Amino acid sequence: MDLRKNNSIRIVFMGTPEFAVSSLQILVEHGYNIVGVVTSTDKLGGRGGKTLIESDIKKYAMSKGLKILQPKNLKSTSFTNALKALKADLQIVVAFRMLPVSVWEMPRLGTYNLHGSLLPKYRGAAPIHWAVINGEKETGVTSFKLQHNIDTGDILFQEKIKIGDSETTGELYERLKLLGAGVVLKTVQAIENNEVFLRPQVESQVTKAPKITHETCEIDFNQSGENIRNFVRGMNPFPCSWFLFFGNNMKVFRITSEKKVHAENIGTLHSDNKNYIKIAVLDGWVYLEEIQLQGKKRMDVKSFLNGIDIKLLQGLNP
Repeated sequence: MDLRKNNSIRIVFMGTPEFAVSSLQILVEHGYNIVGVVTSTDKLGGRGGKTLIESDIKKYAMSKGLKILQPKNLKSTSFTNALKALKADLQIVVAFRMLPVSVWEMPRLGTYNLHGSLLPKYRGAAPIHWAVINGEKETGVTSFKLQHNIDTGDILFQEKIKIGDSETTGELYERLKLLGAGVVLKTVQAIENNEVFLRPQVESQVTKAPKITHETCEIDFNQSGENIRNFVRGMNPFPCSWFLFFGNNMKVFRITSEKKVHAENIGTLHSDNKNYIKIAVLDGWVYLEEIQLQGKKRMDVKSFLNGIDIKLLQGLNP
């Protein structure tokens, strides 16, 4: 029996950012009965911080006429009562907050999460960023059944993907969200067909992907050029790596590296004031390619040098 045609499996979808939209969309397009969408509350933002910003998931859900819940507190009685009233058989979570037990235990078929890594590698808030930063050659997505400790549940499906040598987090993100949508569909199909075969995560293989802060993004030049290159592409396009450039915050979107023996102090800058800015690192040099000085536009380094006050570069050796 095709449960989808009879709408006999009732699904609540939980998510917030654009990464989750493809997963919700694929379920809608395959005719699943999405009885509710849970997402974050609207945030003040925009110029002056006076505009209410809706999540990407909310915008999509509204376009499809889906019921939307935006709880401030996931443990509140008002929210849990509203969730119970939806009588969901299954909950699917993609890029959302940590759920209390009372919420993820609610549906009879359980709650399943999509994570942007090959669990148990890169448990945590920023799995895509850290896979690129650490120079991984492959990553993927995992669907798993939620349990009490975050990102520790038994695995249902995994799909792998190669990471390009120069690929940024932003580029990988775009590919993983589509791969993830396919895994979400596969997960729901397996659950509705009673073909769920779970396997535990191997704890000895656990690695972490902690939340990234502004301080995390500062470039440490006291390491190899290759590690710094991976760090820069791992932070591209957001939140973006940075360093202090004559007292000003300089964002760095793209660099190249060169292995070379030198006698310079780590972090020393050299420039010809026309074509390049290079910085001494542990095993050679990194060359800034695409940058954004605080208060300026994002640009390539030649354009930057062409327009900057030459006095700012005083003391740099060509």
